[in-house]
Amino acid sequence: MTHPVSAPGGAVSSFIRHHFRHFNAAALVDAAEGYRAHLDQGGRMLVTLAGAMSTAELGLSLAELIRRGKVHAISCTGANLEEDVFNLVAHDFYERVPNYRDLTPADEQALLERHMNRVTDTCIPEMEAMRRIESAVLEEWAAADRAGERLFPHQFMYRILRSGVLRDSYQIDPRNSWMVAAAEADLPMFVPGWEDSTLGNMYTGHVISGDVKNVHTVRTGIEYMMELAAWYTSTAEESSIGFFQIGGGIAGDFPICVVPMLHQDLRRDDVPLWGYFCQISDSTTSYGSYSGAVPNEKITWGKLGQHTPKFVIESDATIVAPLIFALLLDW
Repeated sequence: MTHPVSAPGGAVSSFIRHHFRHFNAAALVDAAEGYRAHLDQGGRMLVTLAGAMSTAELGLSLAELIRRGKVHAISCTGANLEEDVFNLVAHDFYERVPNYRDLTPADEQALLERHMNRVTDTCIPEMEAMRRIESAVLEEWAAADRAGERLFPHQFMYRILRSGVLRDSYQIDPRNSWMVAAAEADLPMFVPGWEDSTLGNMYTGHVISGDVKNVHTVRTGIEYMMELAAWYTSTAEESSIGFFQIGGGIAGDFPICVVPMLHQDLRRDDVPLWGYFCQISDSTTSYGSYSGAVPNEKITWGKLGQHTPKFVIESDATIVAPLIFALLLDW
């Protein structure tokens, strides 16, 4: 049995390489080294964000990964898109509830009455976070609507961040916001199912009330798939594209399907499969479970190949993802 070899890196990387030798810990190191090898060979990487990774403040490591050119596209839920910006402008108003398991229905009602929306042990303040962003984005929605302009959800967020309208409200170092880093890099982004988000619900309300006249002012999920197909096709002509999936759900399910769509529906047989695959998930393999399915199942759907490097880390993504990013950043 071989032991980890010494490699350049800071204290965190050295600790991981020395102690993480078996089981899920070893899989974490293997996945990080596979990610590094994929990039060293000229590959590109799409990262997917599910769950509440933005509220978990993954931006503390993901933002630097973006700045270092180690992420080339992101697919995320509407919640992750907006919650990084919520944290950017309202961090000091968030509240932790370490004993959330002990909350009674009456305790939860009390949080609601204070407009504190709970995500496990963290409460997002509605007025300071959600409504503050709503007022800024509504101006952009309405202006685009009047001009007959149509943009994707992430493009509206990029526009707001670049305008500086929120800058006086920042409550964290903007270098710790992955959305700020993505906007600065003009990173390709895909946000499937954006309607299932706080801002998506708000947008629906403003269309119903007439503040926005054209429901298609915000571009749709089908258009996102078309955009993804164009990005994948052009990028794959020059580089192998890897797939780093944090969690499960639509953030991962949506983009991984672009390859079989190109093959089976557009008959573009020359488009290569994904060149690397890693998933961090605590979802277990069970009857009908997609998020918990082993990577080899994706071979039968034309998403991965027999020889695609494949990694699964069955653990909490809020712990695992920052450690993998630390290895990639030599922290």
